[in-house]
Amino acid sequence: MSVREEYEKKSEEILEPIMQENGFELVDVEYVKEAGNWYLRAYVDKEGGITLDDCELVNRTWSDIMDREDFIPDAYILEVSSPGLGRQLKKEKDFKRSLGQQVDIRFYKGRKIPAEKNGKEVSVKELTGTLKDFDEETITVETDFAPEYVISRKEISTVRLTIDF
Repeated sequence: MSVREEYEKKSEEILEPIMQENGFELVDVEYVKEAGNWYLRAYVDKEGGITLDDCELVNRTWSDIMDREDFIPDAYILEVSSPGLGRQLKKEKDFKRSLGQQVDIRFYKGRKIPAEKNGKEVSVKELTGTLKDFDEETITVETDFAPEYVISRKEISTVRLTIDF
């Protein structure tokens, strides 16, 4: 386990009681470096949507505990946020909740798929389809070119809910 993963795991352990006490869901925790600064972010949600006041409550409580625990030696910015409409699907519960919904899938490198009109293959870096099934190894989506298109998770960089405008 990397140091980053250890920080995320320890943060999840600290956040879980706060989530349970307030009826919130911890969607994800990430420890990332952006523009020269380290960020420790928690993405939280609840039935009906998370509010700014909810995020502030979690942030205050979590910040107090992090100050006491002090297990991250680097300076970092602590953030609590909503996962947003186009949330990334990472955990089993995310995929379960999203079955039957449209998802956008990004690949690490181009993937050949059947072209819609002429039957030839085209290379794509992303694909949109309806999430039909998943397991530890694969994701199955319904697309314009296939009712059940199975993709290896090793090829996928991200899966997000599609945002319709």
